[in-house]
Amino acid sequence: MASNLSGLPPSRIPIFTTVAAYREWRKGAFDAGKSVGYVPTMGALHEGHLSLVRRSLAENDLSVISIFVNPAQFAPHEDLATYPRTLPRDLELLEAEEIAPSSSPSSGLRTPSAVFLPTVSEMYPSGIVQNVAEQKGTFVEVKGYGHQMEGVSRPTFFRGVATVVTKLFNAIQPTNAYFGQKDIQQALLLKRMCRDLLLSHPEPSNLHIIPTTRDPSDGLALSSRNAYLSANGRKVAPTLRQALQAAEAAWKLGFSKSVCIAAATSVVDFRKTQAQSEGLDVNMKLDYLEMNDANTFEELGPQLRKDDVDFVILSGALNVDKTRLIDNILLGSAGQVLG
Repeated sequence: MASNLSGLPPSRIPIFTTVAAYREWRKGAFDAGKSVGYVPTMGALHEGHLSLVRRSLAENDLSVISIFVNPAQFAPHEDLATYPRTLPRDLELLEAEEIAPSSSPSSGLRTPSAVFLPTVSEMYPSGIVQNVAEQKGTFVEVKGYGHQMEGVSRPTFFRGVATVVTKLFNAIQPTNAYFGQKDIQQALLLKRMCRDLLLSHPEPSNLHIIPTTRDPSDGLALSSRNAYLSANGRKVAPTLRQALQAAEAAWKLGFSKSVCIAAATSVVDFRKTQAQSEGLDVNMKLDYLEMNDANTFEELGPQLRKDDVDFVILSGALNVDKTRLIDNILLGSAGQVLG
């Protein structure tokens, strides 16, 4: 089925730009007893997104992908205007995806069923500006779980995420939803939100967190923002992953949190010096390296060791020139949240 909506690229996948049109389609899925998997994105799709799409295709009768660059999760100084928008390419990538269902591999191949492509006015009927103090309308906040980790540097981010995902869940009404581990605080916060708001689509247990997809050559976590990296920036981008791995190794050897973080920081410092000696014109600035309780997101005490706590998020953020990279490793039983 080709898109015939004015101004949109042609697509064999049905595209819905309004909640009303999508809900008409969704009613048909309800009436037919079909399960619906859902992958929310902001576009600029890459292999990480596509891995989530494949998981949805394998596990659900129908799969919906949304593409919406959400203004409410960008602070006024952040990159809303320049965030990569590649809709024609995104649709081509989605059209190429096909996979056999995991429950019945011989029953034929599944492909994406629909793309939800709403406008800003459709998602925010009361209007939206980036300055939180000037916003009007209804917003969602998960109190006590959004000021740590990423929330330290981006204090309004999770309010914007919780708001838009609540809206998207209300519109899409998915049986299952799929999120990547790279944004682990976001995914765990949204699980809590589903529980606290008594959502049925999806139920908290049906919000799935999928392991981070990485560049096979150097382990860099795939991200739409990687497109901002210069050639020199791309050479040093794996530093964050390497730093987290150094902290992980120290943790497993029984060292305290403070020693683990020091080990990670030393990796970043060494790479900065090395980049200068190599003549790379790139600026690296560490935002944070931290270890947090995976339930509460609170920082671990400096002297805690692996025998003291067993549900830990090791995470960090690194600015490479103007590109902000994030990554994490789940320690101990925290890895059980994946799947």
